[in-house]
Amino acid sequence: MTDLATAAGAPTEENAIVDGTDANTAAEAVGDGGAGDRPVEWAPSEEAPRKKRHIGRWVGIGLGVLALGLGAASTVLIAPGTAIAGVQVGGMTPGAAAEAVSNHLNGMQVTLTGEGDGKHVTGSDLGLRVDATKLADKAFADRPMWNITTWMGAPVAAPISLDDRAADHALRAQVPTVYQDATDAGVTFNGTGYVATPAKNGSGIDLKALTTAITAAAEKGQGSVSFAAKAATTAPAITDKDAAATVGRLNTMLSALGFYVGTERTVPIDAATASKWITVAPEDGKLTIHADQAAIQKSVDALPALVNRAPVNATSIVDSSGAVLDDVTPGVTGRQLGDVSGVAAAFASQIAGGNGAFALPVKDTPFASTTLLRKIDVNLSTETLTVTENGNVVDSWLISSGRGDFATHTGSFAVNWKLETQNMGRTDLTQAPYYYQPNVKWIMYFNGDEALHGVYWHDNWGTPMSHGCVGMPEWRAEWLFDWSPQGTEVNVHY
Repeated sequence: MTDLATAAGAPTEENAIVDGTDANTAAEAVGDGGAGDRPVEWAPSEEAPRKKRHIGRWVGIGLGVLALGLGAASTVLIAPGTAIAGVQVGGMTPGAAAEAVSNHLNGMQVTLTGEGDGKHVTGSDLGLRVDATKLADKAFADRPMWNITTWMGAPVAAPISLDDRAADHALRAQVPTVYQDATDAGVTFNGTGYVATPAKNGSGIDLKALTTAITAAAEKGQGSVSFAAKAATTAPAITDKDAAATVGRLNTMLSALGFYVGTERTVPIDAATASKWITVAPEDGKLTIHADQAAIQKSVDALPALVNRAPVNATSIVDSSGAVLDDVTPGVTGRQLGDVSGVAAAFASQIAGGNGAFALPVKDTPFASTTLLRKIDVNLSTETLTVTENGNVVDSWLISSGRGDFATHTGSFAVNWKLETQNMGRTDLTQAPYYYQPNVKWIMYFNGDEALHGVYWHDNWGTPMSHGCVGMPEWRAEWLFDWSPQGTEVNVHY
């Protein structure tokens, strides 16, 4: 039975394990070979599921993780087909792309032909500059990998520039015969003012053309470029126009240079002194004005003697109402210079900025005012004239007043008209006032045609002698004329 069962394909222990059927149970089903027994044909059982289904499950999980990984990567990588300055940066992070672009351009080989005789310089030697980080960041912002519509886009232009100083140094070392230095325009002092010195062109390699050639090669993805090393005209950094503008600025400043109190240029600074303060030097392609603080300090040290002044008190002649008739001495405010410890430094900075008017710290000192009330008193009883100032008698002398019908009128008057000399009366003595007196001096009219004046034709003082005027010696009249402004009060009485 065992052989038959085996030959018939009865399940072995191994098969039983595979399909899950017990071998003993199968033998019982066959029977013992009796009459009722029938031959049993082993039907093939269904193939048991194999354990490789577990492998498939793990494979599926791995593909999912890979898909997730690619999806995540697409959010940090630049789209395929993107080129910056000829460098393929698709599939790179912005940081890696920036580094690749910088390395490519810095390593660019420039072969100099012609006078260069095959000599080489690199982008790094020339101080080649490009904002690779900005370009890479923008490329990623505009063309992320996840956005398939941006794949295989047009190349990204990379603005390239050269450092003029580095490029000049590197190229001059390779082809010195091409270079002739340009002469900058300048400024000099000629004794009275500033004048410009002219600029002169030089020669050298055209850096603009070289930059264009490098840019074109880079955009094509090339790592090298040939460039003809021939002389091109190079302009000076500081032109004649630049120098002329600086000269105008300096001379305008020179015309107003000094230390000011208010709007008054109290201490002017002459051109020769200013030229010792000021220097003009080229800096970064332009003319720069500098001022020597130590030189300015010498002028600052002399300021107190030139600025400080005592006040001048005012003296005015007034009438009884207080109205000013004349300023004998106009009042002048005094001034005292303040703290000047920082003036030299501040003025140096101001001059460098083109402003030559420095406002000094000054404190005003007020003046006092004195008023003089002057009066002329004519006493007809004693034939005397007395002058007073603020009630105090200044002087007194004899006079000759009007006589008879021409007696001088009494009353309170004021000097209203002054003449240094005048002819009085008429030459025709047959007509009023029936007298003629030429060249009468120091005349002060106070009441119509009545006046105080000098007399040269008699010396009978103390006696009425005139046609109404008050006469006196000429020297007295001259002193009174100078002492009495127009408006001086005159009191005539007995």
